[in-house]
Amino acid sequence: MVWRSLIVVEGAIQTMRIETDFLGTVEIPDDALYGIQSVRTKENLSFSKNTLKDYPDYIQSLAMVKKAAAMANYEAKVISLPIKENITLACNALIDGKYTEHFIVDVYHGGGGIGINMNINEVVANLSNKMNGTYVPVHPIEHVNASQSTADACHTAIRLALMSGYKRLDEEMQYLSQILNRKTVQFMPITTISRTCLQDASRIQLGQKFSGFEAVIKRRHQKLQASINELLTINLGGTVIGKGDGASEDYKQTVIKKLQEVTQLPIRRRENLFDAAQNIDDLAEVSKQLSLFATALMKMAKDLRLLSSGPEAGFAEISLPAIQAGSSFFPGKINPVMPETIIQCCSEIIGIERVVQTAFEHGELDLNVFENFAGVHILDGFYMLSNCLKSFTNLCLADIQANEQRCLELSNTSIPKICDLKDKVGYSEATKLLKQQSLEKRED
Repeated sequence: MVWRSLIVVEGAIQTMRIETDFLGTVEIPDDALYGIQSVRTKENLSFSKNTLKDYPDYIQSLAMVKKAAAMANYEAKVISLPIKENITLACNALIDGKYTEHFIVDVYHGGGGIGINMNINEVVANLSNKMNGTYVPVHPIEHVNASQSTADACHTAIRLALMSGYKRLDEEMQYLSQILNRKTVQFMPITTISRTCLQDASRIQLGQKFSGFEAVIKRRHQKLQASINELLTINLGGTVIGKGDGASEDYKQTVIKKLQEVTQLPIRRRENLFDAAQNIDDLAEVSKQLSLFATALMKMAKDLRLLSSGPEAGFAEISLPAIQAGSSFFPGKINPVMPETIIQCCSEIIGIERVVQTAFEHGELDLNVFENFAGVHILDGFYMLSNCLKSFTNLCLADIQANEQRCLELSNTSIPKICDLKDKVGYSEATKLLKQQSLEKRED
């Protein structure tokens, strides 16, 4: 039931509506598309600064799920044609990126994502009731959430959101590989020194160093892509624990097809819906592969810091682009700020893997209520790494230059020469000659 009242906010009169549930009443701005359940989640369960409105991919994916469900519910004769059409219009607006300001809940909250599901249900219902020409009341639970639960609606939507959020990261990863290939070719004629245990070793082409970077980045990218493809398997129609209670057989047979139409993706239903309710190992696998990619990227960034150290007292084999002043104390000092930034970003990604693993571990009994918590963290990882990779590739990697004279000097130091000698006279004889040379130097 809804009542309306007037209040004064910062000197202006604002119309409020009062919504009631079995716990009591809540005052809500009359122009708000969210409702009482969203407000309760916001007031009771907010602890981060991360609200649903900050995740447009998730909102759009939720709207796609609700649209597909409405289409299936209509064919299953669960809702009428006017209600289906009104829900579809509202969902289309959300898919187009409109009305995001009405998604107010903290994305990290207890209850298995109930606040997120109620937020989308209330916004779709209220938007439907405002948009249609012929007023046909749309209810957030009885109509928008018909034949669904939070467990299968949010399970499906977070995976769609991850696939959408991954697209930009995928583009940045492909570009990173292209630049690494370019540098591999560019630096292949340049001979320098290799190092093991941070000690001098044999000669190596600088391009060979970069070919190692290129190979691991490509491999980890492919592994991550494979894990992303597994997210196409979802549990919509399983409702809460996989039994499909509250959803008709007609709806369950139709809803996946409708979601395929809405998303234009080859979505399929999980073979065992009880497994889907209990386990989020597909999310854990994505997080693991993302973390391995980040680890490989971090190793490369650390190597770039070492190889560019100097400019006079370090390795100084390469020069990184100077993009900003590096010190408020040393005039003209340039620091490897982009490798250091990517190292920090990758540390965040590695931390996210632990969060997701913890969420998987805590999925007791028949429903993992921390699934949404895990999925949103992976989305955060995608966003962070996409942004950081773009800057790292464009502002650092693309314009790295080789210090050819320095590389030549290092390649002609004693250890590479001894390696050449070993190839001619053998390990034992080379060791004797090296020992003899060392004794002669001490006597001098």
